[in-house]
Amino acid sequence: MYYNLFSTIFGILVFVTISSVRQINQYQRGVKFTFGKFSKIMEPGWRIVWPIIQTYQSVDIRTKAVDVPDQNAITRDNVTVKVNAVIYYKVSNADKAIIEVENFQYAISQYAQTTMRNIVGEVTLDELLSSRDKIAERIREIVDKETDAWGLKVQNVELKDVSLPADMERTIGKQAEAEREKRAVIINSEGELAASENIAKAAAMLSSTPGALHLRTLQSINDMASDQSNTVVYMIPIEALRAVEGFIKK
Repeated sequence: MYYNLFSTIFGILVFVTISSVRQINQYQRGVKFTFGKFSKIMEPGWRIVWPIIQTYQSVDIRTKAVDVPDQNAITRDNVTVKVNAVIYYKVSNADKAIIEVENFQYAISQYAQTTMRNIVGEVTLDELLSSRDKIAERIREIVDKETDAWGLKVQNVELKDVSLPADMERTIGKQAEAEREKRAVIINSEGELAASENIAKAAAMLSSTPGALHLRTLQSINDMASDQSNTVVYMIPIEALRAVEGFIKK
């Protein structure tokens, strides 16, 4: 009789022990509660969680990516934009992630959305388009500081896309076109200035050298004579006419 009772009790203990075994994977941590109070963090491996008196929650400590959906925001210069981003974070303290916040994944997503709208409202459109990395770093710092009490570590924030209204895109396109035209005019004027300076130097050199102007005139005539289909009206300098006139009188 005692043997049967002992066998029954032993069998129950073995069954309860086996049914109390929980497996914690390498990428997880287990938060154990005893009588409803936090007792310890369970490391990876097989761990005992006694029924009724103990419970646990497993927490994934791998890096997670949270997609922040499109957020309508108004920049400091009153331009309406849509901005979306992605946040990379991981759980640094499993007990805080369970105890301090109800749903840390939902909480960090909501806080990131609010922070992104606030930061976009503090910058101009030009700053938003040209300094995405700096703005993303400011968002990361703010979110990381706030979620540190939740046992979370924000590793990186990336702004994926900035969408503008159609009329603003056309305005920016006109602005870019005007900027290109401005650069083209400046480059053209600089070229004309350089050409005029060279022409002035050439004219000064020709006028200061006797006979140089006549040689240049003959060279121009020779260049035009190569094409017989053209009729050329050529202006002869007065000095040349006087020279010819003096030669004829002799």
